[in-house]
Amino acid sequence: MTEPETASVFFIGNATTLIRYGGFTLLTDPNFLHRGQRAYLGYGLSSRRRTDPAIEIGELPPLDAVVLSHMHGDHWDRVARRGLDKDVPVVTTTQAAGRLRRQGFGQAQGLNTWQQHELRRGDRTLTITSLPGCHAPGALRALLPPVMGSMLEFARNGRVEFRLHISGDTLMNRELDAIPRRYPDIDAAILHLGGTKVLGTTVTMDGRQGADWLYLIDPRTVIPVHYDDYEAFTSSLDDFREEVARVRMADRVRYVARGQTVHLPVRPRQPGDWATVGAGRSVFGASEPGR
Repeated sequence: MTEPETASVFFIGNATTLIRYGGFTLLTDPNFLHRGQRAYLGYGLSSRRRTDPAIEIGELPPLDAVVLSHMHGDHWDRVARRGLDKDVPVVTTTQAAGRLRRQGFGQAQGLNTWQQHELRRGDRTLTITSLPGCHAPGALRALLPPVMGSMLEFARNGRVEFRLHISGDTLMNRELDAIPRRYPDIDAAILHLGGTKVLGTTVTMDGRQGADWLYLIDPRTVIPVHYDDYEAFTSSLDDFREEVARVRMADRVRYVARGQTVHLPVRPRQPGDWATVGAGRSVFGASEPGR
């Protein structure tokens, strides 16, 4: 009997992962700075790295694409700019794609929200969809680069086999309600946490928002990342552990250390599995467990 295929997520550090499934290999948010080096965030702001990446950029396998949530120095750094193949497609926001093309990455693909980019390998396809994201509240939003979440849909012969959602550096807001309405059946998710503070304002989800996000998006499995690598992070992974227990979803979480791999089984699907789009649910004004 043939062993069932699995997807894998290898955690390099911060929001940098290697995702493999169906013959595709993707790199997310490449950040290969070392402990003590500074990531630059714009407007003279920076944050010092506390950790080392699990591997060096030269140890990466051949890549089909890079998925970049936004253009900040802890997601696209000077090591990535110098060390990545300039011909690799980078799927990102339209703002980041323009900057990348000026850096020599001619295959950078800029997406507006809900736009898609497709990769093909024989009878396999990977569709990357840009999803809503909000990196900062109020007026500060205009000072930070646009951010996107991503939906990765791996399909064979036109039928989706596996869905993986990447949150990106977002805060909870009503724009995210549209995600579970469009995608009511998500196999796994990579969740950016950290409670990052810029100019005293929180600009990424802390533990409580992360638990609310998990309740809203409702993936079968979630892998938390982006929580302790930089001095700007203020919300620990333990904060998230406590909060997911509050919403009674601790069994969904797979914790992974830098340098480790999470293997995600791909469940068999029936022909009608993707036919119905559900109503989704909202954490804004909803009755939630543990509230």
